[in-house]
Amino acid sequence: MQHPEYEYLNMCRYVLEHGNKKSDRTGTGTFSVFGYQMRFDLQKGFPLLTTKRIPFRLVASELLWFIKGDTNIRYLLKHNNHIWNEWAFKNWVESNEYKGPDMTNFGLRSQTDELFREQYELELSQFITRILEEDEFAHKYGELGPVYGKQWRAWETTTGETIDQLKDLVEQIKTNPDSRRLILSSWSPEFTPQMALPPCHTLFQFYVFNGKLSCQLYQRSGDIFLGIPFNIASYALLTHLIAHECGLEVGEFVHTIGDAHIYSNHLEQIQTQLSREPKSFPMIHLNKEKHSLFEMEMEDITLEGYNPHPAIKAPVAV
Repeated sequence: MQHPEYEYLNMCRYVLEHGNKKSDRTGTGTFSVFGYQMRFDLQKGFPLLTTKRIPFRLVASELLWFIKGDTNIRYLLKHNNHIWNEWAFKNWVESNEYKGPDMTNFGLRSQTDELFREQYELELSQFITRILEEDEFAHKYGELGPVYGKQWRAWETTTGETIDQLKDLVEQIKTNPDSRRLILSSWSPEFTPQMALPPCHTLFQFYVFNGKLSCQLYQRSGDIFLGIPFNIASYALLTHLIAHECGLEVGEFVHTIGDAHIYSNHLEQIQTQLSREPKSFPMIHLNKEKHSLFEMEMEDITLEGYNPHPAIKAPVAV
């Protein structure tokens, strides 16, 4: 039987062979297809890719950040998680208070201009230090706007009240598991313009059958090489956490992607990854003494048996 990681690797091959060459917001260029779906049986292991190392602690700390309803990168930085840095840094260097060297289009320029890259890394390092050490600066420039955590835990209504979508969802799974409304949406048209990055994983739905909890994610846009491996692991972990609280086993994770794309500067990396054979998926273990996903911390989540191929570096398009 084919290794479950081929769900992802076959998508990579499909987009390389059939992708449409498109421009994009970052100016990098992509090869893209519209509408792709993968399915992972979570009973067959935790779907953390093995054809390159995926930093699981970053996946887990970002998910806990969402669950806490946090929208400031300070929590992430305290857990040595830098995956949202560029979006906060962009807000800083485009502000009237920033007086440093020109950082326009820093994502692309840092890839091609060595002198600029040194300036950029210095400015970014100083920015991170200020976020960690200066409360007022962190409050102003560490904020990403009403991104995932805000929408999950404090969705604003037209009357000014808030809805804790995640808490309500867990309660519905416990009390009405056959409901077809076990849905959480991160896409809020009113607040999308205020977000540093409009949500890519826009909506997810749960499904309970035969004592198992399954999850389907609809992702409007997916960076196949860098982003989607994180998204697979993140929503698989979320399914485990909610199943744990609700007394269920895990079922499937179904990943539906709108614009599934490979950036033009990731082609070499993708080919390297495709040349590798998948290894056994790891297992996930949760602290059985904590029943609520809202109580979970990093030390309560353990990964066992992860022995991947080496990491493959690639630039982030911002």
